[in-house]
Amino acid sequence: MALYALSDLHLSLSADKPMDIFGDNWRDHDEKIKNNWMDKIKEEDTILIAGDISWSMNMEEGIKELQWVDSLPGRKIFVKGNHDYWWTSITKLNNLYEEMNFIQNNHFSYKEYAICGTRGWVIPFGDNSTEHNKKIYNRELIRLKLSLDSAKKGGFQKIIVMLHYPPTNDKFQNTEIIDLLKEYDVEKVIYGHIHGPALKRLFQGNIEGIEYIVTSADYLDFKPIKILD
Repeated sequence: MALYALSDLHLSLSADKPMDIFGDNWRDHDEKIKNNWMDKIKEEDTILIAGDISWSMNMEEGIKELQWVDSLPGRKIFVKGNHDYWWTSITKLNNLYEEMNFIQNNHFSYKEYAICGTRGWVIPFGDNSTEHNKKIYNRELIRLKLSLDSAKKGGFQKIIVMLHYPPTNDKFQNTEIIDLLKEYDVEKVIYGHIHGPALKRLFQGNIEGIEYIVTSADYLDFKPIKILD
């Protein structure tokens, strides 16, 4: 029994979205994901998926990708990505599959750990400091706090957080999200969203007592990474 992570699956079973336009490494990436997943993940394992599951624009299309993921071994826990337009009511999502859990203002458990999270957003700094970005970012802060509060109310002392967006900006400045992670003594943070040249300089490793782990599929060569035994 182990805990793994892999984000940014970018599945397009229902959408005409060939991913190799983003690089040759994305050619047939769904088959790479499936093969690597089958090699590593057992039915008793859990895998964290930090957003951008599918390119589908609605649940009628997105259900095909969800069924594809559900058919793979292991329990899956998700947060929403910026491209997950199919994401519907959290209650409906959590009633769809026995082995697939969706986080929004709530948490799930893995052994003695609470798994918390939210999508996050671009950090409102510099050119990104627009009223639109501030509004969404502040809403995501609230959602993260609600998720963390639910874990504390459940009696959990050990917490892992999933974010889709990085918790900081390209200058690696301190943010309200990082302050919140510190306040709740979060142990590990996994996040994705980063692709291409941005992968050459990453906010990761043990930083002020929190381990940050990048799980973008292309960064991991489409192979789930083990987080915990």
